[in-house]
Parts: sequence; structure tokens; C-alpha cells
Amino acid sequence: MSHNFSNNYEVKMIRTRFLYPPTDHHDKKIYFFFSKNHEAGTSSIQFPLVCSDMPDYLGDDQRKIKEEEKDDSPIRALDEGDIALLKTYGQSTYSRQIKQVEDDIQQLLKKINELTGIKESDTGLAPPALWDLAADKQTLQSEQPLQVARCTKIINADSEDPKYIINVKQFAKFVVDLSDQVAPTDIEEGMRVGVDRNKYQIHIPLPPKIDPTVTMMQVEEKPDVTYSDVGGCKEQIEKLREVVETPLLHPERFVNLGIEPPKGVLLFGPPGTGKTLCARAVANRTDACFIRVIGSELVQKYVGEGARMVRELFEMARTKKACLIFFDEIDAIGGARFDDGAGGDNEVQRTMLELINQLDGFDPRGNIKVLMATNRPDTLDPALMRPGRLDRKIEFSLPDLEGRTHIFKIHARSMSVERDIRFELLARLCPNSTGAEIRSVCTEAGMFAIRARRKIATEKDFLEAVNKVIKSYAKFSATPRYMTYN
Repeated sequence: MSHNFSNNYEVKMIRTRFLYPPTDHHDKKIYFFFSKNHEAGTSSIQFPLVCSDMPDYLGDDQRKIKEEEKDDSPIRALDEGDIALLKTYGQSTYSRQIKQVEDDIQQLLKKINELTGIKESDTGLAPPALWDLAADKQTLQSEQPLQVARCTKIINADSEDPKYIINVKQFAKFVVDLSDQVAPTDIEEGMRVGVDRNKYQIHIPLPPKIDPTVTMMQVEEKPDVTYSDVGGCKEQIEKLREVVETPLLHPERFVNLGIEPPKGVLLFGPPGTGKTLCARAVANRTDACFIRVIGSELVQKYVGEGARMVRELFEMARTKKACLIFFDEIDAIGGARFDDGAGGDNEVQRTMLELINQLDGFDPRGNIKVLMATNRPDTLDPALMRPGRLDRKIEFSLPDLEGRTHIFKIHARSMSVERDIRFELLARLCPNSTGAEIRSVCTEAGMFAIRARRKIATEKDFLEAVNKVIKSYAKFSATPRYMTYN
């Protein structure tokens, strides 16, 4: 279809289809104006003209006159059957069987509670109707408390009916048999045993008696310090791991070479250089039993108490598969022996002699590693320092520039600080400083930020902390004096 508006223009209608809603197709009429070139006999499209309100061959535009159909049917509530059907949606294949098992468990638990009478009693006891006093009395008579004794000797150990001599403390000695619950291989000479009060038969073998003070020295929870938290001690950590970790993880290397790994390490250096911190990192790293002993704990009032604690300490360590004992401040008991005329240090010297004997005496030490830390290695006894007892001496000196920078970054890692702090500059401003002093600098920088009511610490706070800790507290530093001892 075409319409002639003038001599030069011709309008033609072209039918097309547009997709207005995604589901309904509507026909549209578009009129294009064509310009005629009479000379060349050709025509070209100028612009389209869309007529959306013209009647379609289907009639008027139904979208304008369409009214929504109203559903006047009442809303019906879901019944139990519909709800049960909806609950089954999304269930797995075995949902019904699992539900049945859960119901059975609940029924059995309810039945058990009814039989025991827990629900009906405020105290949690069974009702009096279920008490059996006669059986309880018989149980008390059959399970009498045992008495602690010590097996001093085994007679005819290779025979079928061996006899055992036991010593009940402050009472008497008896020759007894074993009960039916104990095998002959479980009893050894010198072992503590439990005997009954009637026939004094041996009913149970007991572990060796260890002082509770010694038992509490064992570290149950591992420290949260790792090797990455120790800065400025890279070489010292490598030497320490060679002694502690390599024999435990790769013992075949020493067997192939035919040598025994070092069993003792002495950590010495000025205060605050990371000796105890490295020991805590070793305790975190190794899976062996870790026992921490402070030297002053072994100094006791009564004669022989300190030596007894040392014996029990190594006796407990030998019961472990692998054990690591750390003696902190060993100069409290390991000082050189001398006679002052008064005899006041005799007990301390006896404790040190027992320690020397346990380290490398007649009896083998076993798989026990010993770490010792001190600030005054010059005061230790030469017998304690010799190889075989302390095979390796590791010096913890003052950290260098790289080590101080690393220590600053370690402590600032857990702080809220600015990103562009020049830690190397701060390290240059702290010459001859220990790790403990650098930690104090970081703490004081945080205190300056808190005082200024800021949430982050700036470089200015660190500079003020350096002036306060390093410059102002220099008169309290004992590092130069301790450097002469190490």
C-alpha cells in the first residue's frame, strides 16, 4: 500500500511485528517516506513514521480496553493432608526411615527415664522402690579400699607360684601372693603396689611416687609462640632446631653416621634477647613432653629435698616417649662450688651434683633433651658445662639492624598502626637495644595513641616512645654490664 503526498515523496506502509510483552505479539504499521529521484528513476528511505493508534486488522488495541478478571472464589485453608504433602517436598530417600529411628530412640530414652526415676526425683536418685540395699552392702564389702605398699623382693620369680615380699610403711613386712586380676609380669621389684587389708594380696600395680610439685612442672597446654614470633635470632633458632627437632623427626640420620645427637643446650646472653621466648617456641613446635623448671624452685629448705625433686623430675621424664626439660635461670643452682666456711650453700651444691649425675652419670639419660638458660655463664660450675652434659652453647647477642627491624614489624603486626611507618628508621634510632626494649617501645607508642584518643598509632608516637624508653631509661639498662659476663 502506498500514498502519494506530493510529487517528490511517496509513503509506503510496511507491516511488521513487535514483541511488547514476552508472550503477546502485536502487529504494528510503519509508514516510510520515500524520496523519488525522477531523473534516475530511483527512491530512497528518508525516515519512518510509526502509527501506534491506528486500528489493527485484529481490531482496536486490546491492551487499553482489557480489564483484569477478578477471581471471586473464596480462599480455602490447607487441611492436614495438604500440609503433610508439603512437608514431603525436598525430603531424601531415607527420610522416612531416619524419622522412624529417631522416634524409636526417643521412646527408648523415655522408657529408660521411667525405669531409673530421674524425671520424678529432684535429686536425680532412683525412687526408694528401686533401691537394693543388700546388693550395695555386698559391693562395699567386696570392694574394700586398698593399702599402699612396696614390693621389696620377688621369691622364685621363674617358678609357677612366685612369692612377693611387701613392706607396709610403718607397719610390717609380709610374704604375699598375687590376686587373680594381676599377672606376674606386671610386678617388679621396688614397685609400689596396692594390697587389701585382710590377706595383703597384691591387687594392682601403682605408678612411681612423684611429688605433686614436680608433676605441676609439666606443661600441658602448648604456648602460642612460634618461630615466626622470634625476631633477630635466626642463627640461634637453626642451631636449636638441629639439637631438638632433628633427632626426634629424623633419628636415622644420626644412626647412619654412627653418632649420638647432642642432648644438652645452654642458652646464654644478656636479659631480654629471647632465650625464654625461643624455649616457648620449641615447646609449641615439638610434640614431645615439655617440662619447665625454674632454678629457684629446686632450692628447698630441708636437706635433700632439692636433690629428691631432681631425681623425681628425671624419673617422670623417663616414663615419657620423648621429653624436653627446660631449666630457666640455671645459675640459681648451677653456680661454681666453693667453701664459704658457713656451709650455707651446701644444699644448693648437693642439688647441682644430683643434676650433674642425672645429666651424664652411670645410668643412661634416655631420650631426654635438656635446655638451660642463664644470664651469667661465667658463674656456672665447669662440671656442668662440659660436653656430654651440655654439648652445645648458643649465644643470644644483641640484635643487629635487620633483627631490630624484624622485631619492630613483629610487634606492630598485632597493633593498629599507619601503613607508611619507617621501621628501619626506628631501628636505627635504637642502637644496642634488646628485643624486650623494642617491645616496650611499641607498647609506649600505643600508650601515646591512647592518650591522644586516637585509634591508630602514628610514626610520631613511635618516635616519642623511642625518646622515652631508649633515651630516658638508658640509666636503668644493665645490658652493657651483662655484655662483660657473656
